[in-house]
Amino acid sequence: MNSTGFITHLRHVGFAMPQLAEQRAFYGNEWGLTEVAEVDGVHFFAAEGSPEPYVIRLRQDAKKRADVIGFGAATRESVDELAQQLKRDGVGLIHAPRELATPGGGYGVRFFDIDGRVIEVSADVTMREPRALQPGESIPARLSHCVVNSPNPQATVAWYEQHLGLRVVETLHIHDRTLMWFMRCNHPQHHVFAVGNAPHVAMHHVSFEMRGIDEFLRGVGRLQRAGKELIWGPGRHQTGDNAYGYFSDAAGNTVEYTAGMSELDDAWQVSAGDLTDPSVLDSWGTSNAWGEHVMRHHFNTPDEGLFVAPPL
Repeated sequence: MNSTGFITHLRHVGFAMPQLAEQRAFYGNEWGLTEVAEVDGVHFFAAEGSPEPYVIRLRQDAKKRADVIGFGAATRESVDELAQQLKRDGVGLIHAPRELATPGGGYGVRFFDIDGRVIEVSADVTMREPRALQPGESIPARLSHCVVNSPNPQATVAWYEQHLGLRVVETLHIHDRTLMWFMRCNHPQHHVFAVGNAPHVAMHHVSFEMRGIDEFLRGVGRLQRAGKELIWGPGRHQTGDNAYGYFSDAAGNTVEYTAGMSELDDAWQVSAGDLTDPSVLDSWGTSNAWGEHVMRHHFNTPDEGLFVAPPL
């Protein structure tokens, strides 16, 4: 089974929150990103090993929300084609394809997904010059994936399949309930996006790829030594085969250090994981238990900015 669609990769995730100063300090001083620009009150952070001009954007707002999820497309023509398809399918555009004023520029379209999140798809973005991270350097190399919560997850999954061409590669179940759908794009990475079964719309978590397993463990240890609570980990998910260590940012969003995610070839098939088997969640067997404490962080607080476009 081959993936199809417009999406090449996950570019960036944006957050709005009241405590901007604390968030800037967290992502810049503690999490290990580099603040590279500020435009009209929006602060942009790059990952040192990534060519993307930024992977996180932060904006102060009275309400906490996921501001935007940005995906990449191959060409400007792909963006135009996507916009035309969205309009034919009755998806309202926040703005038609146009030149972007954010770092790296590019050409992009914005629209709301079925749950009211702001989605941006862009192409022709000017890349930055990444640097090779050194052995033992425990900062993010790049953005890996993000997971969203939805009270209507089957409809949300179907929306991303229909409109963006993402494809479900794996699901997680417990008894007769499906808890998560993992989705890939045209990149071989196991998943760049996932949808969780949750009581309200929110960001489940945003994940950052480290240089390797050693750097992943050093990053988890560095944050713990700095007094940050390790919510869940360190362990290794069977789904995607990636290592995990989850923390909270200064606004309460869950963020993950990861490493070692698998890639899929052209013969991939949809698979399912049974969460009654503890090795599905943690094949290493090293993590603290998954339970109410972890789920409370992953459910997050309800997004207060649905169907509201950010000013930039």
